[in-house]
Amino acid sequence: MEAEVDKLELMKNPGEILKELSAIKSRYQALCARFKPLSVEQKENKSRICATLSKTMTIVQELQKQTDLELTLLTEEEKAVTEQLKSHMPDL
Repeated sequence: MEAEVDKLELMKNPGEILKELSAIKSRYQALCARFKPLSVEQKENKSRICATLSKTMTIVQELQKQTDLELTLLTEEEKAVTEQLKSHMPDL
């Protein structure tokens, strides 16, 4: 029954609905404008982190080769963290 009343109300006052939709659209656009720079910055930061981590891993591997150190097996916790990191940063 409530749905029928709502439909009747909507049909009686289409101008009010358009005003509300316009207000919602304005708020949405304002939010998008506020968050777009944050999104760009987040992507740049992620890229820098990936590059730094990749470079660090390369340096560690190179040092291990130069010092003839053997790689130790990862613990279960280290394996889990590595997988999580890879899922968040597929560039690695």
